[in-house]
Formats: sequence, structure tokens, C-alpha cells
Amino acid sequence: MKHVVSISLGSSKRNKSSKIHLLGEEFLVERVGTDGDMAAFATKFKELDGKVDALGVGGADVYVVVEDRTYAFREIKQIIDVVKQTPVLDGSGLKHTLERSAIAYLDEEKIVDFRRCKTLLVSGVDRFGMAQALAQRSGSVVFGDLLFGLGLPIPVRTYASFVRLAKLLLPLVTVLPFKWFYPTGEKQDKRTPKHERFFQEADLIAGDWHYIRRYMPDRLEGKIVLTQTLRTADIEFLRSAGVKLAITTTPEVEGETFATNVMEGVLVALLNARGEPASVENYAPILAQLGWKPNVISLSPPNH
Repeated sequence: MKHVVSISLGSSKRNKSSKIHLLGEEFLVERVGTDGDMAAFATKFKELDGKVDALGVGGADVYVVVEDRTYAFREIKQIIDVVKQTPVLDGSGLKHTLERSAIAYLDEEKIVDFRRCKTLLVSGVDRFGMAQALAQRSGSVVFGDLLFGLGLPIPVRTYASFVRLAKLLLPLVTVLPFKWFYPTGEKQDKRTPKHERFFQEADLIAGDWHYIRRYMPDRLEGKIVLTQTLRTADIEFLRSAGVKLAITTTPEVEGETFATNVMEGVLVALLNARGEPASVENYAPILAQLGWKPNVISLSPPNH
């Protein structure tokens, strides 16, 4: 049995363990939260090095990509650099492949009419594939990186401006403490709604779930939410907020979805089992074999 573990800076309340079968292989897939404790986060990577088939970085990014440039969060990169035997994935490879294809699928199958949608992408730098795909297909996109990442009341309304700002700011942002920009541990459970206007103006709210949940208003009547991971409680929360449709880019496992870092770990373990190089270029054929599609969840009451 292949063993994939996601070590997360997020809350241990969201821990999960599942056995799944994919392409003739059996997997034990686990998520282990460290409640924002950076020391415990680092220790867990050291403990599991060489003992599992793949490790995921949860509740944090290692790499962010903007067009032809890749930036690493120094604090997180130093932690994973101690891992010498086990592949470590942060989901960035899947964000550039699976999330692009998910948006294409939703468009082509007419599940979401992106061209008629006003879209709020709460943060684009952590999922550049989604940012680029939405910019190509949506009627309009507000990039919320300054609004929610840096706390500045400035919406970025064009893709070109988003790219320029990202290339300007990421060299500085990635050397600062990660927790300054992203909720970890108990902070993931706290809601601090802000910039309601941009949520209400949008038809589609996309991006990282913790950002969406933390900053969204109490009501999102008739909206569509496109994100990476939703648990049962999250789905009910969105239903209670009046959301019409929830869509996850990762597939459903036991009625819920795992984060991109976990599923990228599964892909790499599959490639390694076949003796194939675990490169992003090799993801597309194996994704085609898996046939993963976005998980579309209707939240409207019957007859609506």
C-alpha cells in the first residue's frame, strides 16, 4: 500500500485518513494538522522522511509561480529542505495542470458560463494556473491579492496589472514570515469578513478556501464558489450562506475532497511506482487515465 501524508500548518480539527484505489494501486492518504506550530510542522517532516511514499505541504505554499518566474517562501523552503528521501509536494504542480483543465471542463460542459461571470479570485499568486485560465475565459476578474493578502483596499482589475504587481512584490513577500499573509492553526477557524462589496459584485468567487471562508460575508445569495477543498461542514456552511453551486477542482474521496498537495503526492507516488520521472510534464497522461473531473455540488434547495 502506498502511503501519502499531508503535513499541514492548519488546524488538527480537519485531520482525515482515507484508503483509496487508483489505477491498480492502493493508497492510505492522511492529513495531519499542526495547529500553526512551525516547530511541530518541521519536526513532522523530519520524522516521516523515508517512511512514506510522498509528503504534502498543507496550509502553506512552498512555491508560487507567475508566468516564467518561480518564487519560494524562504521559511517553508528551509523546513522541507531537510527532507532527503521522500518527495515533498505543495500542490503547485497540480494547480498549473488540474486547475486549468478543471476550468476548461466547466466551461466546455456549460456548467459555468465564465464569459457572463464577474469573478473574484481571492488570491492569484498561489494558484497562477487558475488566475490565467480565469483571465482568459471570464467576462471580468478582480484579483484580490492586495485586498486579502496584504490588507490594502486596492482591487486589481486586469491580468497585466496582476502580473506586474506579483513580480514586484513576491521577491519581498516570500522572505517574510508566512503567517503574515495566510491564516494558520486556529486562525483558520476565525472569520473576519472584509471587502463585502467585491464578494457581492461577483457571480463567481474563486481561489483558496481558507481565504474565502475567512473574508466572505455571511450571505452569498446565488453565488458560485470554485475552490480546492471542501469538507462536509464547509459545504453546509456555504449552503447556509445561500451559495448556489460549490465546485472543487480536486476529486471527491468518501464524500469529501483532499487538497491539491495531497493529490499531487498521489500522482507522484503513482509515477514512482511505474518507474517514471515525477515531473509536472508527466502529470497530464496520468490525469487523463484517472479521469478526474471537478466535483460539482448543487446547494440550492429542491425545485430551485
